[in-house]
Amino acid sequence: MDLKRNSLHWHSLTTEESLQQLNVDLKTGLSDTEVQIRQSQFGLNQIPDEKGRNLFQMILAQVSDFMIIILIIAAIIAGVMGETGDAVAILVIIIVNAVVGVIQEHKAEEALGALKKMSTPQAIVLRNGYWKSVDSLELVPGDLVRVEAGNFLSADMRLIEAFSLKSEEASLTGESVPVEKSVKEIEVDTELAERKNMLYKGTVITYGHGLAIVTATGINTEFGKIAKLLKEEKRTQTPLQKRLSKFGKKLTWFLLLICLFVFLIGIYQGGTWLEMLMTSVSLAVAAIPEALPAVLTISLALGARRLVKKNALIQRLPAVETLGTVTYICSDKTGTLTQNKMQVDKIWSSQEEKLHLAMFLNNDTEKGLEGQLIGDPTETSMFQFAIDKLGDNLSTCQLPRVGEIPFDSEVKRMTTVHHSENHFKVFVKGALESVLPLCQKIPENVESKALAMAKEGLRVLAFAGKETDSKGEDSTWEKELEFLGLVGLIDPPREESALAVRECKHAGITPVMITGDHPVTAKAIALRIGILENEDEEVFTGKTLAELSDDQLKEKLKVVRVFSRATPEQKIRIVKALQDSGQYVAMTGDGVNDAPSLKRADIGIAMGITGTDVARKAAHMTLLDDNFATIVTAIREGRRIFDNIKKFIQFALIGNTGEVLTIFLAPFFGLKIPLLPIHILWVNLVTDGLPGLAFSGEPEEEGIMDRPPRKSNEGFFDRKFIRQIFMYGTLIAALTLVGYVIGLRTDEAHAQTMAFTILTFSQMILVMEIRRTRATMFSKSFYSNPSMLIAVLSSLIFHLIILYIPFMQKFMKAKPLNGEHILISVALILIVGVVFELEKLITRMRSS
Repeated sequence: MDLKRNSLHWHSLTTEESLQQLNVDLKTGLSDTEVQIRQSQFGLNQIPDEKGRNLFQMILAQVSDFMIIILIIAAIIAGVMGETGDAVAILVIIIVNAVVGVIQEHKAEEALGALKKMSTPQAIVLRNGYWKSVDSLELVPGDLVRVEAGNFLSADMRLIEAFSLKSEEASLTGESVPVEKSVKEIEVDTELAERKNMLYKGTVITYGHGLAIVTATGINTEFGKIAKLLKEEKRTQTPLQKRLSKFGKKLTWFLLLICLFVFLIGIYQGGTWLEMLMTSVSLAVAAIPEALPAVLTISLALGARRLVKKNALIQRLPAVETLGTVTYICSDKTGTLTQNKMQVDKIWSSQEEKLHLAMFLNNDTEKGLEGQLIGDPTETSMFQFAIDKLGDNLSTCQLPRVGEIPFDSEVKRMTTVHHSENHFKVFVKGALESVLPLCQKIPENVESKALAMAKEGLRVLAFAGKETDSKGEDSTWEKELEFLGLVGLIDPPREESALAVRECKHAGITPVMITGDHPVTAKAIALRIGILENEDEEVFTGKTLAELSDDQLKEKLKVVRVFSRATPEQKIRIVKALQDSGQYVAMTGDGVNDAPSLKRADIGIAMGITGTDVARKAAHMTLLDDNFATIVTAIREGRRIFDNIKKFIQFALIGNTGEVLTIFLAPFFGLKIPLLPIHILWVNLVTDGLPGLAFSGEPEEEGIMDRPPRKSNEGFFDRKFIRQIFMYGTLIAALTLVGYVIGLRTDEAHAQTMAFTILTFSQMILVMEIRRTRATMFSKSFYSNPSMLIAVLSSLIFHLIILYIPFMQKFMKAKPLNGEHILISVALILIVGVVFELEKLITRMRSS
């Protein structure tokens, strides 16, 4: 048997052609010998495991970031130059960063393992003329398989026989209701969700029974194709990773130029090679924000912890910040925006009581041991609706079923006969076109009413019935019926979906629905929750999407908000097109078919309750409550985290610029280096580090969800950001040099200590000012972020310990300051706060 046959359009072949192509006898099935031959050709019916990363590879991934590489180089240079303390401190930060990252991400690549576990263990097959149960791993193309309600399918199959057969395919196609199956061949270009003569691996038989022939196994199934996509699809860098990588590269080149300039100027002025090399190393240590990786990692970890309490589980740390950058949310419909259960939405009838009775009796729903309803979702929804409506009259409705004509996909109706004390009741339900011809009198406008309900995305069923004196023959049951009414059913939207969509739009985020469901149903739900705002807006099908070029798709994505009948490949294509247009994309989903696009998106969001293991393992974040509104909460948290990270970077860069300029400018004024390497490292790790960590606890700014998302090309460095860094960095350097010169009147050691003190205390003023971007520092309570208050007080206390505890004086090479030195230092330090407050006041006046 040729492997190429696996690519045949099996749905377009007749049952006889399928049997012939697969060379199998309908009466005997395959022989054991033929099974062995085909297993050697096709392999076992399983999804190959993807080799996971080992511990070394995970650690390597953590330390290969550009900023981390810079720090490693700085640590090596410091060690070679004899600054062991500096080198050890930097390496400790690198190790802590790597450990936290590995712990948070070590399960991120288990998606293919979850795919394998979803296979059913057993299948009933015909071999050597006998039916037998075999391990699903042993299935091969050509096996004849008996299928019935409850079966979890483990291969793709072409139906040979079908008796009232329905299959739940939501996890593969996104179809919200079980699909009615038949055996008749269909057109070659029929979309996957419309191939009613096919059964697929990973789906479930919910009703009826039948006979099918295996057409594909393992990686060659539709399920397997998704596994291939999942394996091939690489994760994209998060916005934070992109910005920091860009920042790190710019910082490195800037440092190299500055250090080289200082080194050459020093040599020209008569300095020794060793002295100027040490100066250059000190300059590099001063410029690099050593605490940044640790602050980022811990900030993101704390953000992830906060989100768990709000029902959002983060699986990759950088995804926390990515949430704040999202410009598009591409959402699945079934189970994400909707409740993933059918519900009676509307009825149209002049005889409602009779209609309710028909819904109750013409129904195969059963009650489980714990009172739960068991059966087809459409039938259970009507059964529950009838119970609610009949109420106290339910006891009179216990009419035993004495006859039935089961549902048939060809005639599209089901008939039941029930016995009462002195008569019989006949009820028929089915498609309108199937039920109306059986009725004696057709109500006016019934067809237009049914069409209007269908346009609202409702699945419409018609009911009819009659009473007779005798049971009669089944050939008489469906004659001379009375039309009872129409029932419209829908998988209803979640109550919170509409509000969440409005909040997204208000925050400048565009919601897009991408579903495998029918376009009419998709449009109806989109209109109900506000993704679409009027009937005229276009809905694109997968078939139409396939005809678009990449450039045409990018243009359509500017206006189209709903895509139906989309395949997994098309979902990825939509995500890529948006990303190529500069958008940051969140993709939500719960099914196997969503997994590749979840992995490709800037942030994939899986459902925790209804979602498959495959979707959850491929995603960056999981909603523990399956609540679309939780995404809005998570986005708010992401924006808060980015704001706080940006505040820390601004704080760190202003301080480090002050340090760099202090060292850089001192020789031009004929001064020695005012700061020792140990002073610089202390400021960077303690003075920067403690408040930096505290920034992660800062409350959100007012109106955080009133502003649009950050632009894709927007980095940390806008004009105001850069101006403030250089303006306040220069101011701090000038004040530090002034303090150093004043301290020289005593001696060099006191001068260095005074410069060290001014630099440290200026940072504390700085951190309190940066907490609020526009308002005065006194407008936000110091107690709104207790960790910040503790961090500032701790830094000040630590500095006083350095100044006045002999052991620490020796270790930090510091001298105690007298009253005059302290007053001068405080006066110089307060200048930073005064200038900052004046700038904020001017900004507020200009904007008012």
